[in-house]
Amino acid sequence: MPEGPLAPQVRADGPGPRAVLSRRFPHRSTGNNGANRHRPRRHQDRGYPAGRGRRRTGAAAGAHPRGDYAGTVAAINGLVRALEAEAGPRTCTVGVGIPGVVSPRTGLVKNANSTWLIGHPLDKDLERALGRPVRLENDANCFAVSEATDGAAAGAHTVFGIIIGTGCGGGIVVGGRALVGRHAISGEWGHNPLPWPTRDEWPGPDCFCGRRGCLERWVSGPAFAEDHRRTTGEDLATAEIVARAEAGDPAASASLDRYVDRLARGLAGVVNLLDPDVVVLGGGMSNVARLYRDLPARLSAWCFSDGVDTPILQARHGDSSGVRGAAWLWQPGDS
Repeated sequence: MPEGPLAPQVRADGPGPRAVLSRRFPHRSTGNNGANRHRPRRHQDRGYPAGRGRRRTGAAAGAHPRGDYAGTVAAINGLVRALEAEAGPRTCTVGVGIPGVVSPRTGLVKNANSTWLIGHPLDKDLERALGRPVRLENDANCFAVSEATDGAAAGAHTVFGIIIGTGCGGGIVVGGRALVGRHAISGEWGHNPLPWPTRDEWPGPDCFCGRRGCLERWVSGPAFAEDHRRTTGEDLATAEIVARAEAGDPAASASLDRYVDRLARGLAGVVNLLDPDVVVLGGGMSNVARLYRDLPARLSAWCFSDGVDTPILQARHGDSSGVRGAAWLWQPGDS
């Protein structure tokens, strides 16, 4: 079994992997193939950061892992090697969070909105590249475990964690452990249809999964910007739409109001089925302050209850929470 105090971690869910060095358990390396950059960090004791850095992997670095499966594997391999060099002459364990899952039936990645990962044995290819065992998990599951362990939902028994960024992933944690499910699709709320669609919302936009009207096509960051563009003709970034809404722009405010209502309807389905103690929001859209002001009342209106007071909280560990959760795919004594 590897020995030593540090462990790099990786998450693979976008244009470029990110990684973390962790002192939480001996030699764990995790990574995230996302956000156009590599993100090495060190954690000590129970996972709190002792240092932080970023490595560009997009255009600024002259490399484009997005759309390139072999390039993604090479980028993660290079990042882990670089982090190990920081840690000293040791071999680390590796945990990876991806925006999809490895199918229990085929051993190949499925359901990934980073579609170039689909149909590949990513865990096995990383194991060959790194020369050691690798553990893969859905990035939203990793996120939910991180926030349930020592994040915004620390101490809660049942936690639903969602990442609303480029996609719309979800993870369920009960008693500190992620629920994966028979087919490894627990928490995949983003590929259920938008509940209670209006006439204007039916049948909904096409989704990469082959269906129409999936929740992901309404409440992800790109979907928010697309809805505003369809309605107003303005091609604006999500942050600009939110800023205009907060400044009182009527069209932007209406777009944000539609977004909040759709997110409330989607979460109502989760509350009706799971009734979690806490809902934690992560991803770029989780930074929108109006969500925490307006969602609770909107959610209660759609739930099958005489009242709903489910806390809706922003992730404590920000956009690195999923990377931290990937570190905990390895536990003390694992080999």
